[in-house]
Amino acid sequence: MELLCAVPLASRTTLGVGGPAAALCMARSEADVAEAVEWAHAHGAPLHVLGGGSNVVVADAGVPGLVLSIALRGVEWGDDGRVTARAGEPWDALVRTATERGLAGIECLSGIPGLVGATPIQNVGAYGQEVGETIERVRALDRESGAVVELDGAACRFAYRDSFFKSGAPERYVVLAVTFRLTSGGAPAVRYPELERELRARGLQRPSLADVREVVLELRARKSMLFDLADENGRSCGSFFVNPVVSAARADELAASAADTSMPRYPQADGRVKLSAAWLIERSGLAKGTRDGAVGLSTKHTLCIVAHEGARADDVVRFAARVRRHVRERFGVELEPEPALWGFAQPPTP
Repeated sequence: MELLCAVPLASRTTLGVGGPAAALCMARSEADVAEAVEWAHAHGAPLHVLGGGSNVVVADAGVPGLVLSIALRGVEWGDDGRVTARAGEPWDALVRTATERGLAGIECLSGIPGLVGATPIQNVGAYGQEVGETIERVRALDRESGAVVELDGAACRFAYRDSFFKSGAPERYVVLAVTFRLTSGGAPAVRYPELERELRARGLQRPSLADVREVVLELRARKSMLFDLADENGRSCGSFFVNPVVSAARADELAASAADTSMPRYPQADGRVKLSAAWLIERSGLAKGTRDGAVGLSTKHTLCIVAHEGARADDVVRFAARVRRHVRERFGVELEPEPALWGFAQPPTP
């Protein structure tokens, strides 16, 4: 395996902040991954797995131990809608090609930055679609046994922004490849009200997969939710907070306390209700564009925390703590950060 020392990580993340990795391994094969895991174990070093860097905040002091950068490439397209992609494949490129091939199932996940290997971990979702709906199996290295295992969709225990990999056995597995079962010639998923309205406004009563992908990309661009360094809001992790899920009774209480019956509410299959974190942030008194120095909310979407020129990682997590405090004090709801925090012994408080 290729092992490098004192490697800067800021340029390897979409947020663009943070210090170096004490050591970094570029894993271009499954053997590289296994060797890196064995090396970390032998040296008693913590191991962090880095994909596209779109869902991580690296501490200013950097990250101790070994950072494993996933660079496994390759995609196999079957005749029955099955697609197997290695963990280091760029996610949006896979979505684009699937759409061009007429394969339905991931079209609403267009424009999400990062790599394929990260998608099953938090069950990536957007515009009414979740990746767990189409994952047939995940090939992964078990860091405890050193064995390569294959988990089917049921074993992955997908839930809203969650999976067995994230909450059941955090940091135990390194994803090597993902197999999706897509639908050849299938209709696109149009379940999300905003997406439905936009398609209707364009006169697309029976949109194609390409139509849905195009509209999703445009909706994301309007909110600066595409990774674009030319955009003033470009340096971010995308959604910094997970939309909270509460009981139906609690949702009614929150709407009443806000004196706003139009509060966005999305009923879940288990009877609970998903709320809009962006709506809660704005109603707590933090408007789009609110800033503390070099860090602030996106001017287009309150769910994004943006690192402007001169920002540091401490500034980012401190601002995130401020946002959480505002929402907690106004609504009694605790927002949970979506990105992982690396190298923080104790995240700064507001």
